[in-house]
Formats: sequence, C-alpha cells, structure tokens
Amino acid sequence: MKKRLVSLLCLLLCALFLPVTASAEEPAPSVRVLLRRLALTDRADLILDGVYTAQVNGQVIMSFPRGAKVTVAIRGNDLYLFYEGMTMRLGGEVLFIRNASGGDDGRTGIRFEKNGSLYPGDLRLKIKDGILFPVCTMSVEDYLLGVVPYEMSEYFPLEALKAQAVCARTYALNKLGSNPDYDVVDTTNDQVFKGVNHTYVNAKRAVRETAGVVGTYKGKLAICYYSASNGGQTELVQNVWSGRGDWDYYIIADDPYDVENPESVVRRARVAKNGNVREDFRLILHAQVLPQLLQQGYIPEAEHFRVDGISAMTLGTPAFDAPSRSYTEMTVTFAWSGRKWIMPEAEATPVPAAEEEEEEFYFFATPAPTATPIPTVTPESSPTPAPTPYLSDFIPAEGEATVTVQIFPDVIDALLLSVYGANNELLTITETDTHFVVEARRYGHGVGMSQRGAQWMAGQYGKTYQEIMAFYYPGMTLSRVDAGTPALPTTPAELAATLAPPATPTPRPTLMPVTVTDDLPEGAYLAAVTEIDDDSSLNLREEPSQGAAILRRLYKHQRLIVLETCEDPAWVKVRTDVIEGYVMASFITPVTGEAPAATPAPTPGFTPAPAE
Repeated sequence: MKKRLVSLLCLLLCALFLPVTASAEEPAPSVRVLLRRLALTDRADLILDGVYTAQVNGQVIMSFPRGAKVTVAIRGNDLYLFYEGMTMRLGGEVLFIRNASGGDDGRTGIRFEKNGSLYPGDLRLKIKDGILFPVCTMSVEDYLLGVVPYEMSEYFPLEALKAQAVCARTYALNKLGSNPDYDVVDTTNDQVFKGVNHTYVNAKRAVRETAGVVGTYKGKLAICYYSASNGGQTELVQNVWSGRGDWDYYIIADDPYDVENPESVVRRARVAKNGNVREDFRLILHAQVLPQLLQQGYIPEAEHFRVDGISAMTLGTPAFDAPSRSYTEMTVTFAWSGRKWIMPEAEATPVPAAEEEEEEFYFFATPAPTATPIPTVTPESSPTPAPTPYLSDFIPAEGEATVTVQIFPDVIDALLLSVYGANNELLTITETDTHFVVEARRYGHGVGMSQRGAQWMAGQYGKTYQEIMAFYYPGMTLSRVDAGTPALPTTPAELAATLAPPATPTPRPTLMPVTVTDDLPEGAYLAAVTEIDDDSSLNLREEPSQGAAILRRLYKHQRLIVLETCEDPAWVKVRTDVIEGYVMASFITPVTGEAPAATPAPTPGFTPAPAE
C-alpha cells in the first residue's frame, strides 16, 4: 500500500511539472535587458570580471583577461575603446562576449565602476539618440538572481521568494522578442534588475529550487502580474489595463494576508465629528452646499462657511462589478453654519403737520386792497444717511446637509490618503466616539500576487510557494521549462596567446633560462614556445584556465619543461628555472635531439631587459 501511495505521489508531481516551451536539447533561454538604471551617457567604465572578447561587425577583434578595465566612450559619431594605454575606433557598436573560463563557479560577468553588482552576460553598446544604449544578454536564470532580491527582499521567507521567482521567470519569458533591441527594461516598467549580488543566498536558493518553473494557462505561458500590496483585495487585469485577453486565471478576492501584514502600506486620516476638519476637506464640503448658501441668503465665500459637526461618512459606487470594493464616491452628512449681511432697520423721522390758514371774510361792499405777497423760502433739510449693513455671527443652517463627493482625486488629495499615486486605493471607514477613521491601502496595481501578502502567508502561516501561487492565480497551472545552463564560447585560439596587438613595440625581456638534467620527472620533456608571432607573448597562468591569474608572459623561443598534460588536454603544466604554471599546448612544440640552450641572444631591434 505504501509503495502505491509513493507511486501516486510521483505521478502527481510529474503532472505538476510538465515541459511546455523547451526541450533538454534546446539552449537555455536568454533575455536582453536594457540597462536604463545605470544612466549612461557618453561613457561606460567596465571591469570585465571574466574572460571576454570584443566583437565588431561580427568579427572578434580582441581578448581580455579577468579583471581587465576597459572604457568605451563616444567621440563624435563613433565609439572608441580605451585599454591599457591603447585606443581603438570601434564604429557605431561593440559587443563584449563572455567566454568560458572555468574555475569561477559561474560567477563571471561585467561590473560598471559606478555599480559594483555583477551583470552576468554579454554586453552590447551602441549609440542611440546621441548617448550609449546598453543591453546585457544573459540566461533567464541568471537574470532572476538580479530581480528576486530587489523585487522582494533577500530577507523574505524562502517560500515567498520562490513564488516571486516563478512570477518573475514567467513574466520574463513572456517578454522575449517584444522589442527589436531588448526584451525587458531594468526598472519597474518591467521588473527591477540591479545586477547579481552573490551574497544574497536566499534569493539564489529560491531561483535554484524553482529552476524552470513557470505559470501556464491552457497550455501556454501565463502572465504573472504582481504588485507590492493589493490593499486587501485582488484586482482583475481588465479593470487596470485596456485590451483583450483571456484572463480567467485571475479573480477578485479578498486578501486577508495583505491586510494582516503590518508592513503593508496604509495611509490614515482622522475626521473629527465636531467639525474640526482639514481645510481642503472643508472646501470640498463648501463647494457641495454652495447652492444652498446662495438660496438661503448666506454669504457664498468659503471663509464665511463653517462645518459644525459630521454625523455620517459612508463609501459607495464601486468602479467595477461586485465583489469589487474599489469605491469611487464618499457620502458625508454634516451640520453647517454660515454668515449673512444684516441690514439695520431705518429709524422713522416725524413730519410736522402743516398749519391751516384762516380765510378772511369782508362785510363791506368794497374789500380792502390786498398787498402783494412776499414769497416764502423753506430751508432744505439734510439727507438721512443710509443704514450700513453689518456681518452676522455664524448662523446655523436648518437641518443637516448630505452630499456625495468624488474619492479620486478629491478626497484622496484633501485627506492626504494617496499611497502610490495611481488613484486606485481601497478605502475603509471605521467610527469611534469622536472621529471617523478613513484608511487607504494598495501599493501598485493590485493584480495578481501581493508581495506583502505572500510574505505573510509564508512567514506566519507556513504556506508553500505552490499554495501562494494557487491563491493569487487560482486558474493557473505550474509547469516546467528547461532552465539549462548557458553554453559559453571559447576564446579564439589566435587571441589566447596575447591580450591584443601592442600599440607600439616595447623592449622584450630576456628569455628565462631552463636547466635540464638527466633525471627529468617521468613523462616530462623539453619544449619551446613557437606558435606565436615574433612580437607576441604567451600567458603562463596560475591554473589551466583562461580566467586564471597570469604569472608571466612567455616569448617566442622560450624553452620550457613540460611536466604533464592536464585533465583538459588543451593545457599542459610547465616549468622554467624560476616558476611553474600552465600554458595552452597548441602554442608550444617539443624540442628533440638538442641540448637545452642557455640564455638566447635577444632578438635584433629589442633592448634586453631583466627577466620578470
């Protein structure tokens, strides 16, 4: 019975990880990363932390050892290379190709002097819009080493880091070929990539233990969107981005893990019930009751408006269908007061009654002559000054006002609730005895995995990365593609003997003498450096690897004792009278039938110099 259970378990695991996009024979997928974070302009200072060759117009022109410091700069309309006092015109583009070097645990790449991280791949530099356009090509698995610890944190729980690795891998593979010049940018426009720091062991383990694992839907690669925090509810792709697509592996669902995580970003505003509110919020309420102010004879200016108390605050009108809690409006019920201009009543001035003149009667036949009347001038009275209106105290309005205001951007800005600047926060309101507490959550678009939610699921609830992925992408299946190991080219043999043609001839050191006795170690023999140019040199290295340190430079006709052939037959261990080391066998020739020479005469045209 136990064997049967084990067999069923194996079948389930095999069904979980099915190859979907690559076979074992195919090369490891690589991704082209546009390095915008470096902000290169007209110059790139490189440290080649590995064996590299430079290629121009499809032709390899130079080989560099590990540790070589190279500068590429724009001069006019061309790129120029500067290395060890030599200057070379490259034209409009150069490609630095990482070569196999051995003995370095795969930790080879390029470092930029302004950025100490390792960029493990090939680097293409060209001029675009007058500045350097740097694109680094590397395996997807190497790329993830520079994404996972920066999109999350090296110190997140391992299972959360694994979920991040699966999301980032799936996203990167989906972007391959999306642009003629590059696949992804090293910023939040795609995924943050800051180069590889090999001290980040947790992120490295997460990438290694999920190697090749991706999300699929209906047999094709899914797109695993993720954000820092969803605010307590996942969002749908179609609610954030326009365009058609089959997104049925996403749903709207409450996320208690994101809310429980104390590191999830939250903005809070306390709105006092007594009306003592932020000025910007008061102005929003004033604008809503302005028609009532005018209708009831209040002064319309905002400085004469006061909020006396808030009795209710509620959220409503979701932007999308249920169960979405992405509310767009807030309803506020409040009491308010305003001020009015008061016109004082004018005092009545008494008007004196006009005197009646008595009519005179004459009883004589002839009336007495009447004198000519003298006109009477009445003095004009001074005008009564008009009453001056005065400003009243705040007069409470009858009843409360209930208004509905827009959350985005009005309330968000007025109460300083912006979390990410995307106007997509999820709001909640709780009531205390003295305040309404408004909280805003969601950092990012909210689609797919919440990184803070995943952190809490793994750290507090012990969830595996498979369970995390199932929660955030319920319709998606986990599958496996071939992660592979990038196959690095070998440095061309014609460039292995010397770094580069010297710019100007330099004095040749005296050839090191070799003393041979009759008791050579078994299998040892005498040889000479022959297969190089007269003005070239052969590197004597510390280890049988092109990435090993150079001990000496051996010149043509130098005699050596070959001690043994290495496990890699391309290399042999040799000895001079002063040092032992390794050289490539293809550049030396056995010497037979003659006694070893002492110090040969210097080549004409060169001044002898002390041996190294």
